[in-house]
Amino acid sequence: MTRIEQYLVHSAQLHAGKNAIISDGMRLSYADLLDRSARLAQSLAKGGVGEGDRVILFLDNGWELGIAVFAVWRAGAVICPVNPSTKPAGLQQIVQDCQPSLIITEPRLVGHLEAMDGGIPCIVAGEGGSLRQTFESDPLPFLSRSPEALAAIIYTSGSTGLPKGVMLSHANLDAAVTSITSYLGNTSDDVILVVLPMSFGYGLNQLMSSVKVGATLVIEKSFAFPEQIYQTLEREGVTGWPIVPSIAAIMVQARELDPRRFASLRYVTCAAAPLPLAHQDWLHAFLPRADLFIMYGQTECTRATWLPPAQLNQRRGSVGIAIPGVKLKIVDEEGKSLAPGHVGELLVCGPNVMQGYWQNEEATGRALSIDPSTGKRWLRTGDLFSADGDGFVSFVSRMDDVIKCRGEKVAPRLVEEVLCQMPGVSEAVAMGVPHDLLGQAIKAVIVSQEAQMTARDVQRFCARHLEEHMVPKLVEFRNSLPKTPSGKVSRRLLIEPEQPME
Repeated sequence: MTRIEQYLVHSAQLHAGKNAIISDGMRLSYADLLDRSARLAQSLAKGGVGEGDRVILFLDNGWELGIAVFAVWRAGAVICPVNPSTKPAGLQQIVQDCQPSLIITEPRLVGHLEAMDGGIPCIVAGEGGSLRQTFESDPLPFLSRSPEALAAIIYTSGSTGLPKGVMLSHANLDAAVTSITSYLGNTSDDVILVVLPMSFGYGLNQLMSSVKVGATLVIEKSFAFPEQIYQTLEREGVTGWPIVPSIAAIMVQARELDPRRFASLRYVTCAAAPLPLAHQDWLHAFLPRADLFIMYGQTECTRATWLPPAQLNQRRGSVGIAIPGVKLKIVDEEGKSLAPGHVGELLVCGPNVMQGYWQNEEATGRALSIDPSTGKRWLRTGDLFSADGDGFVSFVSRMDDVIKCRGEKVAPRLVEEVLCQMPGVSEAVAMGVPHDLLGQAIKAVIVSQEAQMTARDVQRFCARHLEEHMVPKLVEFRNSLPKTPSGKVSRRLLIEPEQPME
């Protein structure tokens, strides 16, 4: 196993003058990235940041975030990336939990820190900020450290409750990156575009993967302005583009989108949430020369499955097989392995599985089980899956999201797949709401492009494709669905709308 900062040392030796990061008009070569991160690491060390210390990276996507990540690792410390959309109260909770030695942020976010107690030292990025002044320091010499040491604490998005700090060692991250880059076939010829928040595992993985293979990473802050992203993709000759289902939904809605603008793409990956089959088919038809990789994972293991692109049509609805180096099993409520075709909880075992939750032994005990015969950790995903006889698995539902209607258990995804096949529907969520007679009634929340669409239209369409007990009793139309910062639909916010800040 390898520590992640060694990726940069290795790639800088092989590709010194090549673009490592393109962002905000800045083009950083591998030599530049290594030099600046080493100088920042020296500044951190002089400021007292040492092995095992936590450093919060409260930054937008950008080249300065890339430098900060590798600087913290070179100093032997632990990154705690926090999404810049996090409210002051949420940031305060994370600060209290991980007790950082330092916060690196940017001018527009400094106000969040001023509202907090604690007097934690802060480095500010941006023009005139203290981060750039650190580049005047001497580089911190490279020190060989254990890959088993903690590398990152990544806080979960909290789509099902309060965020927890997922502890990942360098060995965990290295195992995940090595596996992912192998099946994606990444090389130094790749140009990878990241529009996903690098404060979460899926986005952060793009930085690690590109540096490992000596590729170029093009960083955009978000997908808020799709046309700008398409221009960047075309201009930079992007070969790899990781997306989430909400990005696919926006593309499906777009008028007169020219596929020639995407001609450089070698592959597209989709993870974070299930991609509706209707959108999968659209992407496959729109980008016939690009391989589409459907994947499943969690922050706790980075990635667990991948569907080989050649299997897209034969294994419709599947999220694939275990990634290289990982084992899967599907178990019943008593933890016994289930035969193919039966639905149970997915468990994941491999060197990518987290160490546990930061300062939360109770949650760690619920999520991880230790195999007494091997001592290996099995991650309980909390997700229901089924498998076929060849080991290909299909996501059914979050265990907590299963709808219990008239004594029947309904997986929301089965309803959502049908809703997304209805002409004019771009996004849809099915959920259970309390009902005196049914126990729970199925409610569909829909984003529609058709202004004249009615609840009755939706119910009639569903009745033609679903069993009677699966047809939504209630239908709500919205202009958009609430999302977590990582791009997932937040079912919690659909049930309990977020209260405005006073």
